[in-house]
Amino acid sequence: MSSPKCGVCGAKMMKNGKTKAGTQRWRCGRCGASSVRKIDSAAKALAMFVRWLLGKLAQCELGIPARTFRDKTARFWSLWPILPACDEAHHFVYMDGIWLVRNKAVVPIACTDAHVIGCHLAKSENAKDWACLMQRIAAPDVLVCDGAGGIGKAMRAVWPEARMQRCTFHVFCQVKRCTTTRPKTQAGVDLYAIAKDLMRVEDSTEAAVWMARFQGWCAEYEGFLRERSETDRRKYRHERLRKARRALVELCNAGTLFTYLDERVVAEGAVPSTSNRIENLNGRIRRMLSLHRGMNIDHRVKAVFWFCCMESEAPVSAARMLREFPTDEDIKRWRIQAARQQGDDTGAPARWGEGLVWSEFHRSTPYPNGVE
Repeated sequence: MSSPKCGVCGAKMMKNGKTKAGTQRWRCGRCGASSVRKIDSAAKALAMFVRWLLGKLAQCELGIPARTFRDKTARFWSLWPILPACDEAHHFVYMDGIWLVRNKAVVPIACTDAHVIGCHLAKSENAKDWACLMQRIAAPDVLVCDGAGGIGKAMRAVWPEARMQRCTFHVFCQVKRCTTTRPKTQAGVDLYAIAKDLMRVEDSTEAAVWMARFQGWCAEYEGFLRERSETDRRKYRHERLRKARRALVELCNAGTLFTYLDERVVAEGAVPSTSNRIENLNGRIRRMLSLHRGMNIDHRVKAVFWFCCMESEAPVSAARMLREFPTDEDIKRWRIQAARQQGDDTGAPARWGEGLVWSEFHRSTPYPNGVE
């Protein structure tokens, strides 16, 4: 063990007996200051906490008593893992949201084929929250997504030059929900087959053939889809088929079905037609949460943030995490400041979604000094 340096003058210290507790005492030969060396094991405890949270072992299987583990790591639940802003422009980026509590908490996530590049805490998948996530990521050439609500609007506002690729598997599932796997009408059988073939399109020629097939189906069954209900003439008899047709027509008009076949896009590199990569990521997050079932909503949110942080390109060390990551007290203080800036002198907002956690905490501007 190397000799410590004096905290007063910086000179090398020498051993000077021991305390009553048996701890080695050190004395500075230059200024005479005396002290004992204290070993800070917080970083090691944080690393153990993260390994348990993202691993498969139960607390009783970690080699130490479960109660001891909880005592050593309880304070780390107050940390908020923060991913740095991504200034590297990628050819394509995946985006999707994972719901933790319906209508209460969702975490939109952005990733590439290699790693996670951003995450955000929100109450719903609306344009404002998607925009907050996009503002911290350099605009890609293509955004691959399942078409969640508001993501297109946010993309037009934040990434106006980027293209969108709708996941073809999600489009097929959207049609399947309307036709079922065993359609009862010939129109449903034909539309289901067309939607299934969408996932097999591999070049521009096949894409043109698919478009022609769908247009032919629309023309052939136009009269069939106009039939009204016999009991209520205001309703259509085949509303579900009309809904599926309407969804496909909107995608065809928007030009987001076959972005992965566009020559200008492919010239910079291949683009996937599905969002399987981020769906796999979400599946891993759900498995992690199921292994630690029983966590409250705060712990589940932070568990997802820890997962995204450790899946980023270059996670920082545990010691740096302790120095830089904000705590619940920091967030509370910033929320109070944000509330007062908005004219609310009563203090922090009483509910999630009204303060800095949802807006100011995820801005494209630099973080407050407490995080840097």
